[in-house]
Amino acid sequence: MAVRAHLRLVLVAVTSIALIAAAFALNRSSGTSGPSQADGLKKMYTASVKNAVAKARGDKTRYAADGTHVDYPGGPPHNDHDPRTKNWVSRAALTTDSNTADPTTPAKAIADERAAATQRRQRPVRLRHVRVNPVQPSIPTSRYNLFNACYGLRSTTTGRYLAGADPEFAARTLTGAAPLYFKPSSLGHYLLYSKAAAFLSGSGGHVAYAAAPGPAVNWTVTRAGPGRFRLFLPGSGYLSAKGGIGAGFAAAPDRRTQFTPYRRTGCTPFPEIGTNVAGDPTAGMSSFQEVRGLVDGHMHGMAFEFLGGDVHCGRPWSPWGVTVALAGCQGADAVASGLVGGFLSGKLGADPVGWPTFKDWPAPDALTQEGTYYKWIERNWRAGQRIMVNLLVENNQLCMIYPLKRNSCDDMTSLRLQAHDMHLLENYIDAQHGGPGKGFYRIVTNPEQAREVINAGKMAVVMGIETSVLFGCHDHFGQPSTGCTPASIDRQLTQVRAMGVTQMELVNKFDNALAGVAGDSGTTGDLVNTANILETGSAWHMVTCSPNDPEVHDKDQALSGFPSQDALFGAVVKAAPVSVLSLLPALPLYPAPHHCNTIGLSGLGADTIEGMAKRHMLFDPDHMSVKARQASLNLIDQLGYPGVISSHSWSTPDAYPRIYSEQGFITPYAGDSVGFVAKWKRHLTWANPRIYWGFGFGSDINGLGAQANPRPGASANPVTYPFTALGGVRVFRQVSGTHVYDINKDGVAHYGLYPDWIQDLSKIAGPSIVADMYRGPEAYLEMWERAYGAKPDACTNPGLRHSTNFFRTRLHPGMSWWRVLMRAGQPHRRIGQHFTYCTKGGPMTVNFSQAGKLVSVA
Repeated sequence: MAVRAHLRLVLVAVTSIALIAAAFALNRSSGTSGPSQADGLKKMYTASVKNAVAKARGDKTRYAADGTHVDYPGGPPHNDHDPRTKNWVSRAALTTDSNTADPTTPAKAIADERAAATQRRQRPVRLRHVRVNPVQPSIPTSRYNLFNACYGLRSTTTGRYLAGADPEFAARTLTGAAPLYFKPSSLGHYLLYSKAAAFLSGSGGHVAYAAAPGPAVNWTVTRAGPGRFRLFLPGSGYLSAKGGIGAGFAAAPDRRTQFTPYRRTGCTPFPEIGTNVAGDPTAGMSSFQEVRGLVDGHMHGMAFEFLGGDVHCGRPWSPWGVTVALAGCQGADAVASGLVGGFLSGKLGADPVGWPTFKDWPAPDALTQEGTYYKWIERNWRAGQRIMVNLLVENNQLCMIYPLKRNSCDDMTSLRLQAHDMHLLENYIDAQHGGPGKGFYRIVTNPEQAREVINAGKMAVVMGIETSVLFGCHDHFGQPSTGCTPASIDRQLTQVRAMGVTQMELVNKFDNALAGVAGDSGTTGDLVNTANILETGSAWHMVTCSPNDPEVHDKDQALSGFPSQDALFGAVVKAAPVSVLSLLPALPLYPAPHHCNTIGLSGLGADTIEGMAKRHMLFDPDHMSVKARQASLNLIDQLGYPGVISSHSWSTPDAYPRIYSEQGFITPYAGDSVGFVAKWKRHLTWANPRIYWGFGFGSDINGLGAQANPRPGASANPVTYPFTALGGVRVFRQVSGTHVYDINKDGVAHYGLYPDWIQDLSKIAGPSIVADMYRGPEAYLEMWERAYGAKPDACTNPGLRHSTNFFRTRLHPGMSWWRVLMRAGQPHRRIGQHFTYCTKGGPMTVNFSQAGKLVSVA
């Protein structure tokens, strides 16, 4: 333990030195960062430096003139920025044209593709349209429906409109007194924005105006009676009429503190990003029918909190608005985040400023800047996304190594913070749409909730976990930490389930007491392997695989003993003195590739998977070592548990057909559109004809996973704007501040460009891929229902067919659609208010009321 603590302190010191050196480099020339500064920083990662460091360490690492490693036989390691590797069917293993790992025969592949095509041609489900926002009356009826609108405040005692202390409006007639734009900061709280772009505030007992948003201008609105409201400002008191059109503050509420807001015109709208989508979103004809839309099985909306909270610039929302949420990093944070992001992307000296220019971020390779601002998420919802899986994420060792932080590095503490943030965002979005439950962002914990949310026209948000040390189960020299026991795992599974977690991985970057990890290579592998030494006492236990299959292996490591291709590590070691370098742990001399981690699934890991199944949680085998994943899927088979998903291509091709055969679901890493189409075509050959077919994507946005670049040759067949998305809505170029985004030029620069990416898929593969993507949420929900015990469709599983008498005697009027599902199994179709089944005696229809209660069986 003392050795690991010493090494961690060394890495913290070295990283700090690197960041300080970068700060000096970036702050020369009047503090600006341009090509000369970027070139200077790039020199820290040259071949000569790396070869010199390798020589000083006494190893035989070799680098080419361009700085690349020459010791990777068989091709480069996986790198999300490298077009040669970015779009592999597996991010966990180098993938060639060989199908040696794929057990699917040509005949079965053709049959599976045909089965998917048959489902694709099924009768479409009918959809309706719902409003984005509720109707706002001219006089508010609740404290919530003043949202994002212009109001004049009329005193209920004087009958006059408030002009306040704004000199621009004080001299106007009463009917023209100053209106204010009410921007919700949270439920029932508002920033009051004047036409002069100032914030109604208080000073010395008088009404005043402030230049910037913040707690000092955050008003609480409460309802005093029909059409009457009070406005309270902390530190000042209740807004109170003071005769004429003036106003001040009162310490306690009375008649003079009551105002009636009237809808007005003439306000300056509060700065905000638009969705640039025209038309109302779709909803179901009933709350329990088949759903349509898009599903993202893997994203990181709360990553602004991870690694201590200071690696990431920006956040998905701020109570004080977009100018704060997307301002970008400042000072030391800007330098540090820019260094990390620059070396990860290979682009140094990027402009750290966000709003309103967004010159260099967001961008497909801007990995340390915010990509999931809530209005970008809203654009996706407006254009058809109906399920979003948000993975809470942490990496304790990298957090401790990084010198700047404001949050705890403990995995579980960080995850709880991020879960709390998800609920805060849900409340904030509710506030933007008129009150509790009115927003599109709905956190769900079971498939019944999710289906009803989607059919109400909203987005079902599923909470998941992807962290390196789950439940505090550290591994030290092959032994679990003292507190990691079956009882503690069971207790914590109950806790995270109560917290709202549904989907979960067991490992991420390090071996832990539950399972071995696939590891990393490329731009992150060696740094993470070094941190694995700090975490476990040893580097990854990689040996040559047996059998040595080109598609089924973990991450291939360099054949020498010093960090090779990690750009951040390159910057760190360049800035460090040789005396400090001598203290860094050496990585092992690995044997010939391909490499497999010898650490598999532990007994504690098996306990975790069994505990997840008992709680109907969804198990994700991504990031596991091949050995651990194969053992985990063997256990899934033994349990007969269908609740399994590979969410972002961090499994190997041998696992994908197994997951489909287990009635699971897969959302491959999105990557570039051309590469994703290739993945879709291969997954079609694995489609399980016995279950509902649909497809999704795993964006991995905000998770240090690069997004799609512009499609090469797009100018010959570009996405044209506006285009039509789900339900006929029209999607225009997205505008954020002064930046106009175009998928043909910008790629998936931020999360709100996924509708454009879907349209780009159609330019390559036609309507079939879009049809499969629109079926994705239904396929995800049906997998989740099976995790609760629902039997699959009897039409495609004849052995599960009931007699017609079963339907007449075991299903009773008044039963909910969910109880029918659990008793009779999944129907073949769910159209409107009708479930259709195959029985031993022929087809059977179960009819429900609009409320989802069984009416009749026919």
